[in-house]
Amino acid sequence: MPHPYPVREIARQAGVSEATVDRVLHKRPGVRAGTILQVEQAIADLDRQRTQLRLSGRTFMVDVVMDTPNRFSRLVRESLEAELPGLRPAAIRARFHLREGWPPDDLVATLDSVAAKGSHGIILKAPDTPAVAAAIDRVTAAGVPILTLVTDVPASNRIAYVGMDNRAAGSTAAYLMSQWLRHSDAAVLVMTSRNFFRGEEEREMGFRVAIRAKDACRRVVEISDTDGLDDTSRVLVADELTRSPDIRAVYSIGGGNSGILDAFAAAGRECEVFIGHDLAQENRALLQTGHLTAVLHHDLREDMRHAARSIMMFHGALPGTVRTVRSKIDVITPHNMPGR
Repeated sequence: MPHPYPVREIARQAGVSEATVDRVLHKRPGVRAGTILQVEQAIADLDRQRTQLRLSGRTFMVDVVMDTPNRFSRLVRESLEAELPGLRPAAIRARFHLREGWPPDDLVATLDSVAAKGSHGIILKAPDTPAVAAAIDRVTAAGVPILTLVTDVPASNRIAYVGMDNRAAGSTAAYLMSQWLRHSDAAVLVMTSRNFFRGEEEREMGFRVAIRAKDACRRVVEISDTDGLDDTSRVLVADELTRSPDIRAVYSIGGGNSGILDAFAAAGRECEVFIGHDLAQENRALLQTGHLTAVLHHDLREDMRHAARSIMMFHGALPGTVRTVRSKIDVITPHNMPGR
């Protein structure tokens, strides 16, 4: 039984004699099974306490860099800050760099700047472009790990992706939409904020493939480049509704849901099924009033916990291997909405 501890320390932890510990470690006879378990448990306890001691007094600076609407960045900030106390005895300090519609060159410059300012790791939501991938590679080569959040940049050297399986999320939305529209010939409007966010692209692809397989005659209309903002979505949806009188359902991948609903109301049109993403404050209210049929949700607090622990693992402060763990996809209705 390999271990780094003196026999005396194990004996004190287990509450047995040093001779007993020696017999257990060398697998000599004459020790009861219960006592063997006591010694094994003592070693496991010392392993955990060693990890705690290794973390004690250490401070990690984590930077969150996100190109996203404010409603989602607030969710991420709240989720990370709620998890920080549970990561003690390490101290995690978070710096937030959050913008809507971030020009790619400025975002890349921010990544380089953040890496030079003592960052221990970056949680990143950014478009999947060659410039962003190159910046990730530069920063990680300088020893600052980057995890992508919600939307991936897979051709880069990011250490892991944190978030749901976006293709599976799109397929789930298609399944629900087909079930709820099975007695309707409504066309479905699919809304994305920008084409170069890989996560949104994967959701849209998953939706199209699944709806084609289950409901081949269903017409799907896409609107992109809304930036997930209400004002932009309102204008683009109103324009499309004048051209497409059969649109009576929406899968909103990128947000701007209040603007979408305003456009339907102004046109005097019913939205039979409306599926969105994430339990931001706006979507909670829309679920409660029945304007949203369902929201596809994943636990952002769990994502933030995994991201922070991955950064500590990268720096050797926690045992384990950094890896991508896909978030569970929850289908939320007004009747099973979780607390904040």
